[in-house]
Amino acid sequence: MTPLTRTVSNWKLRTGSLELGRRTLVMGVVNITPDSFSDGGNFLDPQAAIAHGLLLLDEGADILDLGAESTRPGSLAGTATAISADEEQARLLPVIGGILAARPGALISADTYKSATARAALATGAEIVNDVSGFSWDKAMAAVCAESGAGIVLMHSRGRPDEWRGQEKLPTDALMNTILTGLASSIETAKQEGVKAENIVLDPGYGFGKKFDENYTLLARQAELLALGRPLLAGVSRKSFLGHTLSPLHGGEPAPVTARETASIAALVAAILHGASIVRVHDVRVAVDAACIADAILAAR
Repeated sequence: MTPLTRTVSNWKLRTGSLELGRRTLVMGVVNITPDSFSDGGNFLDPQAAIAHGLLLLDEGADILDLGAESTRPGSLAGTATAISADEEQARLLPVIGGILAARPGALISADTYKSATARAALATGAEIVNDVSGFSWDKAMAAVCAESGAGIVLMHSRGRPDEWRGQEKLPTDALMNTILTGLASSIETAKQEGVKAENIVLDPGYGFGKKFDENYTLLARQAELLALGRPLLAGVSRKSFLGHTLSPLHGGEPAPVTARETASIAALVAAILHGASIVRVHDVRVAVDAACIADAILAAR
């Protein structure tokens, strides 16, 4: 097993920086969408989204990750609907503005793979761009991020959401090699456009083109990704692989999203102990508590 380790570093953002590695930072999710798998429709109204973001800050969120388009894959409930950049911005920008009006010091991450939306979000006050495609779905994204000096989360996604169900399961080593080479390619794309290394955080992309059990392989070997030289962000909150593991406790059916919170915390602690400096969560209050305990374990080591 790779030793528990986490290097202290500074993550350069658009107008400042964040220290990573001394304690785990908690990124709270605000889905401004009608169709996200976890809470779609709950915060589509701008005022509801603003209020929820402020609540997450009060509960201890270090960063708010605001997304206005779901990338939920095909399921019995259907596939999330792609939207235009204009519609995405109409949902997203008022919420960024409203949160920053109420809390001028709040750190906002714009969860988007569209360069036009990233540019608009940064102009509205976002400090970070969280691109689930790792700069692979919009070729202009890297240049926009380089120009702004924003903090960037580059996530690994194996293909697009409509392809995930048909993908074959990968052997363990092949899975990790795919993730490592994919993230390395994203870093290289970023650097070619002038993005500095200190602006980059990497996300392994739990659930994004990984079959259910593959996520546990990734979780167990996540620390291997630190070889790429950048801090890690882990987003395991309420993911479907957790629901499937809990199925024996739910009559053989995957646990519903509302019954995955304890499992989410278990996976979150594992992610921290395997090198994650940031965790992306829906329930901030319990995540802050869990991260505190995981950090104490790392400090004791």
